[in-house]
Amino acid sequence: MPPCESPSGLQDAVPFSPVVRSVKIALIECAFFKSPGWPIVEAQTLLALPVLLALEPVAGEPPARMTLGRDEAAELAQLVATDLLGLVPQVAAARLVLAGALFDPVELLRPGFPVWSTLDELALRVPRGTLENVVAFGSHEGHMPALPLEPSAVYAEGPMRLLPISLLAPTALADELSTQLEIQLVGRGEAGMQTADWLMRTLGVRLEHVRYFSRNDLLALTCVQYEHVNLAPLWALLETALLTPEREESTLSARGLALRYADGVVLAQSPAHWQAGQGGDPAQRAHDFAGIVFELRQYAALLDAHRIPLRMQPSGTTTEAMDGYLLETHAAAAAEFGLPRLFAHEAPGLGVVAVTAAQAAGPGRVRVLAHGYPLRPQALGPLLQRLAERHGVADGLQALGRIVLDADGALSAPVATAH
Repeated sequence: MPPCESPSGLQDAVPFSPVVRSVKIALIECAFFKSPGWPIVEAQTLLALPVLLALEPVAGEPPARMTLGRDEAAELAQLVATDLLGLVPQVAAARLVLAGALFDPVELLRPGFPVWSTLDELALRVPRGTLENVVAFGSHEGHMPALPLEPSAVYAEGPMRLLPISLLAPTALADELSTQLEIQLVGRGEAGMQTADWLMRTLGVRLEHVRYFSRNDLLALTCVQYEHVNLAPLWALLETALLTPEREESTLSARGLALRYADGVVLAQSPAHWQAGQGGDPAQRAHDFAGIVFELRQYAALLDAHRIPLRMQPSGTTTEAMDGYLLETHAAAAAEFGLPRLFAHEAPGLGVVAVTAAQAAGPGRVRVLAHGYPLRPQALGPLLQRLAERHGVADGLQALGRIVLDADGALSAPVATAH
């Protein structure tokens, strides 16, 4: 698939396509009678078409809250239904389901699309016809009806807030409705004036734009954004995880770090392993190592936001991925050598980029036991504790103020102080 191109023809190929979920949803409609006994049940197969309402607040003025109450969500759903009917009349034959919650794009683009799948599952519990085929879910006593529908405050300051919507359409209508949504929302997807005005008044926020998107549009927009900041390889991994999770995908970061997606996890090459294959003078190699760790931190933060685990490729070492750091163990401490110590490799603007556990192994020799990489500041403490407990470290951390490489250019520890 070409970069950033809206996928097509995936409805039968993947568990979750960007337009139509291939998983069929059996909507059970129950008719209860006064006489005792089981209700008569009629099942209808529906397909879920995910769309969304995108709000772009004036810069620096995020909404004061991230959810709508039940009554507010119901009122907004009626306005949305009117807008969509005007854009795509075929919507009249579908059930419109809306969550009164404002999300960041990373919260919607997660494997399995949990926000939309939860929204669809909740909608199936509402008997058809009771709400004129428009269903809305809002907060009650500060909580949404299901945890996946709770936006995180971590992303509340984002420049765009997204309100998820699902159209549950009969199988016979789904393809045509999906096609029309793709065509009409791209060209004429601006929300109606009543809808935009209602949102600004209710949320107490000024909005630059309010428009409808398909999930395809959101995927393409995110692709462009990541490519713009030199993270196209990240998108290749994310796209696979979202659309074809059973596949594997291998790529190189912009700086050349090997990355692979497989079985729901992204495996990253060890920075020390990457460093060992680089050339150049020592100063340049140290600079490049700091750059690769910085890039790995970017990937780690975004993969975590999209809820895709990051691990380290083993490459002959024992590796671990803990909360906020990666660790590779090369050897256990040997009793015949000096007491293990911890050394912090540092780079300007990045702080500690790696921690090495090492022993003095004779005159002019250092024995590396492990390298750890803190991917966020709060992970440094747990990383040091883990290394100290595992290797029986004699004293605290020695800050090096630089990145130390051995004569071969590999990540190491200073010989003179490793005693």
